[in-house]
Amino acid sequence: MAADDTGRPSCGCKGIRSCLLCERSGLELLAQFQRGKYHFTYHPTSGLAIGDDSSSLSGWAFPFPGVSLSDNFVNEEEETKLVNLMDGDEWKPSQSGRKKQDYGPRVNFKKHKLKMGNFSGLPCFSHLLVNRMMQLPVLKNFLPVEQCNLDYRPERGSSIDSHFDDWWLWGERLVSVNLLSETILSMSCDSEDIIQLHHNEMECTPLYDPVTGNSESILNFHGDNIPVHCTANCSVKRTSDTGQKPVPYKDIEVAIHLPRRSLIALYGDARYKWKHGIYREDIKSRRICSTFRELSEEFSHGGNQEALGKELLDISMRFQGIPV
Repeated sequence: MAADDTGRPSCGCKGIRSCLLCERSGLELLAQFQRGKYHFTYHPTSGLAIGDDSSSLSGWAFPFPGVSLSDNFVNEEEETKLVNLMDGDEWKPSQSGRKKQDYGPRVNFKKHKLKMGNFSGLPCFSHLLVNRMMQLPVLKNFLPVEQCNLDYRPERGSSIDSHFDDWWLWGERLVSVNLLSETILSMSCDSEDIIQLHHNEMECTPLYDPVTGNSESILNFHGDNIPVHCTANCSVKRTSDTGQKPVPYKDIEVAIHLPRRSLIALYGDARYKWKHGIYREDIKSRRICSTFRELSEEFSHGGNQEALGKELLDISMRFQGIPV
């Protein structure tokens, strides 16, 4: 942890984590691990992760479910107002060059304990955001009980290590609003299991089923001329077993490009199977991320801690909170 002239810590790094402030202070420099991965990019229109042109797996793809991306979730005027309101409160030092503002209970995730502490609800300016979120099909009935604002700046070397969000307290859907600049959310998986890639070079032809009334797209992977069905929920089903390439999950990294003022929701496999993080080099200018979390089943209706969950939700939905 770096210290200023008064001896007080000027960053929030602990353990193995570091930022440019630590590193410039002459404290332990951490070796940068080689990112020896096959690089893919997530394509929202198809729900596929497609091998980058610079990758040896260029031209190969696989379905990447559990991501919902909404461009222009807020407009420029709303973004300016939100950032000004956030900057009116203190930003506290956090790890890896970030600063933070928390609106939520005090939680010990290792011991599975929580206290209300000074939690007084989500901030008033998030009422509009939450109401707008619930208009999205994937976020129907989304009721967050925690909001974390993170401030990233390139001059601090801000980043966030690849990680899973807790799933004892937090529910399936993780929702983030990306403000001030675009960035890349990097997805990785530690599993030794094998994923089957399919050759890309695809066409997408919308079809309408007059019996079910559903729309479906047929993606043709021209490299092996195998049709793939791309359904509305981003799942893909092959109709043949030939022309596949097996690769371990752990050797793949998927980049999800987050435009400025966009919203991203992670759920399903993208929440529980793939870790997410942001590399230092993908912070080009100041970025603010507001992440919202809902309750897990244990704290929801019928769960073992339903009463505590209801208390949390009642406080959260007052929208009178200040950072804790």
